[in-house]
Amino acid sequence: MINFFNSLTNTEIIFLTIGFLGQGIFASRFIVQWIYSEKKGESLIPITFWYLSIFGGLALLIYAIFRKDPVIITGQTFGIFIYLRNLILIYKKGNNK
Repeated sequence: MINFFNSLTNTEIIFLTIGFLGQGIFASRFIVQWIYSEKKGESLIPITFWYLSIFGGLALLIYAIFRKDPVIITGQTFGIFIYLRNLILIYKKGNNK
């Protein structure tokens, strides 16, 4: 594993870090949703879920563009659009508490 990191350029290490950070942010949204639902006693999605989705998705999109991975690029692009649309609907309705 150490040899793997020694063979990477500084640019590759930066984008690998962005990719892992994005994946961590993206995955944390499920923990936030779970804790929020447990506190409320029902399955709910807090507004934080959508922000974590956007920021994690953007970091993963940046990583995918660097890697030139059309599958991840396509998936994250559509996902980010959906997360943004959900925030627009939440704010439009006034359910942003």
